[in-house]
Amino acid sequence: MSQPPSQPPPQGGFGAPQEQPQGTPPPPQSPPPAQPQTPPSGAPGYGYPQAPPTGAPGYGYPQTPPGGQPGYGYPQQPGPYGQQSGQAPGPYGQPGPYGQQPGPYGQQAPGPYGQPTQPYGYPQQQYPGSPAPGGPGSGGGGLKGKTGIVVAAALAVVVAAGVGVWFVVGDSGDDRKPVAGQSTGPADPKAPAESPTVDQGDGNGDGREANEDLNAGRKPGEAKVAWLQKNDIDLPRSGASVHGPWFAGDLIVKAMYRKVSAYSVADGKEKWNLPLPADVCATPNTPTPDGKIVIGVKDGTTDKATCSVLQMIDLATGKAGWKQTVKKNGSWDFLSDIGLAISGDTVAVGRTGNSNAYRVSDGKALFATPEGTCKPFAFAGGPKLIAAASCRTDDVKNPQQQVQELDPATGKPKWTYQPPRGWEVSKVYSVSPLVVRLEQGDKKQWAIAALTESGKLRSQLTPAKGDTLVADCGNSFAIFGKKLEGCSGVAADANTFYMATKDDGSGAARTNKVIAFDLNTGKPRWEAPAPDGRVLKPLRMEGGELVLYLRPKYDASGAIVTLAATGGTPRTVLQHPGGAGRIENGFFSAKVLYEGGRSFVFSERVSAGNDKEELEQSTLLAFSK
Repeated sequence: MSQPPSQPPPQGGFGAPQEQPQGTPPPPQSPPPAQPQTPPSGAPGYGYPQAPPTGAPGYGYPQTPPGGQPGYGYPQQPGPYGQQSGQAPGPYGQPGPYGQQPGPYGQQAPGPYGQPTQPYGYPQQQYPGSPAPGGPGSGGGGLKGKTGIVVAAALAVVVAAGVGVWFVVGDSGDDRKPVAGQSTGPADPKAPAESPTVDQGDGNGDGREANEDLNAGRKPGEAKVAWLQKNDIDLPRSGASVHGPWFAGDLIVKAMYRKVSAYSVADGKEKWNLPLPADVCATPNTPTPDGKIVIGVKDGTTDKATCSVLQMIDLATGKAGWKQTVKKNGSWDFLSDIGLAISGDTVAVGRTGNSNAYRVSDGKALFATPEGTCKPFAFAGGPKLIAAASCRTDDVKNPQQQVQELDPATGKPKWTYQPPRGWEVSKVYSVSPLVVRLEQGDKKQWAIAALTESGKLRSQLTPAKGDTLVADCGNSFAIFGKKLEGCSGVAADANTFYMATKDDGSGAARTNKVIAFDLNTGKPRWEAPAPDGRVLKPLRMEGGELVLYLRPKYDASGAIVTLAATGGTPRTVLQHPGGAGRIENGFFSAKVLYEGGRSFVFSERVSAGNDKEELEQSTLLAFSK
C-alpha cells in the first residue's frame, strides 16, 4: 500500500486544557510500511505492551471523589500497571501536561491529496492520582463508582497512510469496557419471559416484603420494583467483580467470585447456583444462541494462580459441561489476563502473543496461535468473530496491529484491515456493523473507525467541534491483555452509530446529548439533547428505535426511554418509581440492561468495609410495568 507524503499539521485546535501546558509534541509522521522483524531482546514481542484500559465515570451525583488513588501506569518493561479497581485514572497515569498546539481554534488547512484537515487539540491536563475532569458524579446520577477519564475535545488529523485521513476524536475511553447495548452483538437470544417462582413454603418467604416500601407511594404511570437482590457471598477484603449478566429464557445469570447463580427475572428467586473451585477470572459478553457459555476460572487459589481453566456451563440448567486447561505456549504465555468471546459454537481465548479456540458444545480444540508475523491477541464475538492481531516489529513503542474477521470454525482470516503504524486496536464498539476504536497511546489520541463487511475503511467518526464522545467499557483491570468487547453506552443499526457526549457540568446540573453518526460518511446526522439536568446513555436498538437509560440523579429516579431513528424528543417507556431512587442512585459502578420490557440495574463490583456492610450491599434491582 503506497503511503502519501506526510505534511505538517495546522496549528490551533479546540478543547484546550484548563491550564496552559509546557511543551508541544511534534506532529506525527506518516509511517513507512511495517516490515517483519525480530522483537528486541527481553520483550515479549506481539502486542506488548497493550494500552491499558481506561476508566468509566460513576453515576454518583453528587459524591466525594476517592482520595490518594494512583492513575494507570504505562510501563515500558513487563510488570503490572498497579491499578486498583474503582480508582480515578488519568490517561495512562502520565504525569504533567500533555502539551497543546498554540494558535487560533478551528483553523483548517488542506491535508494530503486535498483533503481538509481538522485542527489539533489535546486532552485536558491530568496528574497521577487526581480525579479526572468532570469528577465525581460525571454520570449525572447518585450512583457510586469510579471516576472517569475525561478527554477534553475532538483531536486532529494525525496520520495519512493510504487508507484515508485519520481524524482523532475526543473519546473518554471511559471505557471500561465499546458499547452497543452489549456492544459486540445483538440482544441476548432469548428475551426473558414472565415466569414467577412458586414459593415452596420453606419459611423464608419470597422476599417481596422488602420491596413493598420501595413501591409505596408509587405514582400513576411509574413502573414497580419487581425485586431487589442483595449480596449473599462472603468475599475477600478487596471485594470482587460481578460478571454478566446473561439471559436464558426466564432466567438472569451472573458470576461472582467462586459461584455462578441464576435468578427468575420475574421475582428474583434463585433457580440454581454452581460453586466453583477458584475465582472467576474471564467471561464472554454473550452466550451461544442455545444458552451455553464458557467462562475462565483460575487454576488455583494462590497469588500464583493463572486464568487458564475453561468451564462450560448450560445457563438454562446450571449444569457444568466440559472443563479443560489451556496449554501454556512459551514462557511469556499467561503473563497477561485472558479475554473470551463467543461467536456461534466457538469460544476464542485471547491473550498477549497467543490465542486458542474451542467448540462450545463439546470442548474440541478448533485452532490456536497461527504461524506468521501477525498473531491474534484479543477477540469480539456475536454474529461475527472479530480479532485484533499484533505484528512483529522492531519497536515495541510503535506497534503494527490489524483487525480481522475470522472463520469461527478454522480461524482463517476472511479479510484483514491494517490501520496506520502506531495505532492499536482498543475496543470493538459494534460487530455488525463493525465499529472499532483505535488508540495511539504515547500521543493520547483516539480514533473511531467504521469498516465495511469486507474489511475496508467505511468512514471515520468526526464529531462537531467541542463534542467529546464517551463510552463505558467496564471496570475490569487487565495486565497487558485486552478485552475487545463488553462496552455499553453505544448502539448501532445498519447505517447509523449512536453515542453520547461527555456530561456538561457548566449548568446547575449535569447533562449531555446523544449523537447519531452516518456510518457511510462519519458525520453526525442529528443530535438529541437529554432532558434538562439529566444524562442519557444508549443501551441498544429495539424495533427500529434507540433504547436509552435516563440516568438518575440525587433527587430523581432513572427511566428507560426511546428515540426514533430520525431523532427528536425522548419518549419514556419505563419510568422507575421515585421510592426506589435512593437505592438506584446507590449502586456501585452500575450497568443497565433492558430486556423483555424490564429494566435491570446491576452492580459491576461488590466491596465493603466489613462483612455486615458487604452482605447488605444491593447488587441487582429489577423494574417491570
